[in-house]
Amino acid sequence: MRWLFLLLLVLNVFYYIWHQQEAPLRAKDVTPLSLYRGTQQDIRLLSEAAEATKDKAKSVQPDSGCLYLGGFVRQEIAQGLERRLVGMDVKFQTLPRSGEAAGYWLRVAPESRRWLDDLQLQNLSKEFNELKHKIMPCEGVAPSE
Repeated sequence: MRWLFLLLLVLNVFYYIWHQQEAPLRAKDVTPLSLYRGTQQDIRLLSEAAEATKDKAKSVQPDSGCLYLGGFVRQEIAQGLERRLVGMDVKFQTLPRSGEAAGYWLRVAPESRRWLDDLQLQNLSKEFNELKHKIMPCEGVAPSE
């Protein structure tokens, strides 16, 4: 038994030395930065970048979608959101509840969407745990007759 232990110990030492003498790892190939940047390879001044964003903002069409907030199961929570939006001077319309699973929803007017940016929506989501928000067309898909 003692000889078997010594044999395994010698084999482990031999295995360790054998692996240490293998060729060192190659350096990782680095892709040039120019391939990552693509078409924008020049340096821009901050003033030039500001002008470019102004031009893009002029060319972008305002989206015609309305922001929908809600998905609440209880009406009290929806009323709390209504009070919060009134305090923020946001114009909205309460939508009638259609079915049990739909919940309570509010449609924010397109002119008031500027008051609700991503940061404001995150803060509202923290305050109202069940809050969901969607951007959908203001008009219905089918005409109501």
